[in-house]
This record gives sequence, structure tokens and C-alpha cells, in this order.
Amino acid sequence: MQKDGHIHTPFCPHGSKDSLKQYVEQALALGYKEMTFTEHAPLPEGFIDTTPTQDSSITIETLPIYLKEIQCIKAEYEETIKINVGLEIDYMEGFELEIKNFLADWGHLLDDSILSVHFLKNPLNNHYDCVDYSPELFGNIVEQYGGISKVYATYYQTLLKSIQADLGPNKPKRIGHMTLIHKFQHLYPIDQDFQTVILTILDEVKNNNYELDYNGAGVNKPYCKEPYPSKWIAEEAVKRGIPLVYGSDAHQAKDLGQGRNVMLWNNR
Repeated sequence: MQKDGHIHTPFCPHGSKDSLKQYVEQALALGYKEMTFTEHAPLPEGFIDTTPTQDSSITIETLPIYLKEIQCIKAEYEETIKINVGLEIDYMEGFELEIKNFLADWGHLLDDSILSVHFLKNPLNNHYDCVDYSPELFGNIVEQYGGISKVYATYYQTLLKSIQADLGPNKPKRIGHMTLIHKFQHLYPIDQDFQTVILTILDEVKNNNYELDYNGAGVNKPYCKEPYPSKWIAEEAVKRGIPLVYGSDAHQAKDLGQGRNVMLWNNR
């Protein structure tokens, strides 16, 4: 493994203030040949961040500064490591046009990008819920939805919609942490494997020639303890010839490389 395709930065409102140079030097220490900075893109126009701290992403005003800084660090290290300018784009059901417009305006400036689901549209009241903010907030979501199975089902259907959505020619080609909904699985256990919908999702990824973010962050989460996606899903992806691109999802420099010791390695 010589690439990390999912790295955050000091621009992240809920991350650390480790410098871009600290991230790059850590990547070099790990022997990486390539890395992608994928800061949380501004949320779609008109969408209100429903997390208690409202710190899910950078702002549209900060975006040009972020892109400029990544270009600078890319140029500084161009003889040493390939650095990609990227973003992690949030998919929210009902905001497809706004996301498409954002990508039309900014997507051409990116070398690489990820499409992720963090927010679910509650089918009961149309409120948007962040599924990975905290165990307490997740517990509230479970109660509101009427059970853990309904939350999981909504997540996977939203993920499927993200893959099928028309977001224009600059749509990300890599699907972020596809089993993020499992972040609190040991605190809120589920007795279903959702195999049918997961295999459908993998087939859709394959049909669209997309990649999967093979994300190591879940390994160190106390209520998850496994990568996103888990081993059996990664193996099914491999059977389908879907590229697995390792991502540390690092929010501080020392997180680079997290989880990779327990992950499959036929990735690129």
C-alpha cells in the first residue's frame, strides 16, 4: 500500500491543527508514493448543518484558500510524493441539483474526490440527521426512526441513491466509507446483515466503474472495531473487480496508516 486517498487537513473544523507539511512528512515516513487531501466540501447551498456544533465542513468562503494551500504543498513536494487536490463531497437526498451545481463550479479544480453519506433524510419528518456525530445523537436517531434496522435501511438506500444520482461529469468516482453506519455497532447491535442491499450497492459501484474508499478509521473507533467496509464486503468488492483505495480518513497527522494492518491488500 503506497497511497492514502482520504486525508483531512487543518482546515477541517472538527479536526486537528496539524499542518499540511506534518501530514506530508508523516506520509513520507510511512513510505507513501501518493496521497489525496480530501477536506469536507462546503455543504450544499440551502442545507443547514444539523450537528450540535455545526462544524461538519469548511465554508464556501474558505474553499479557495484551501485549494490554493493544497496546490502550494503539492508543488513544494512534487519531486518527492504525488499530492492530489481533493474534496470529500457530501450527498444529501433532495439536494442533488445543489451538489451538481457545486461540482460544476469547482470540480474541474480537483485531481481526486470522494462521495460520502453522513446525513440521512428522516422519512418521518424530513429532518436531516448526521449518523456519525456521537453515540448519544445516534441513539436519538434510532429512537426517532423506530429502531436500529430502520436507520440502517435508510442509510443503505441513501448510499444507493448517491451512487445512482446524476451529479454531472465532475461527480466523484470513489464512494466514501460505505459502512459508516456501523460506527456504533457494538453499542447499538444489529441482528441483520443487510447482505442483499449491500451486494446491490456493490453491483452499482461496479456498473458505474467507481472505486471504494477502503477506510481504516473504523478500526480505532471504540464501538466499531473494523474497517469501512468490513472484510466480507471488501472480499465481495474484490470478486467484482472494484478497486479498493486505502483511506486513513486522518484528522490528525498521526492517524495516517490507521487500520491498514487488518485490511485486505489487493488495493491500489
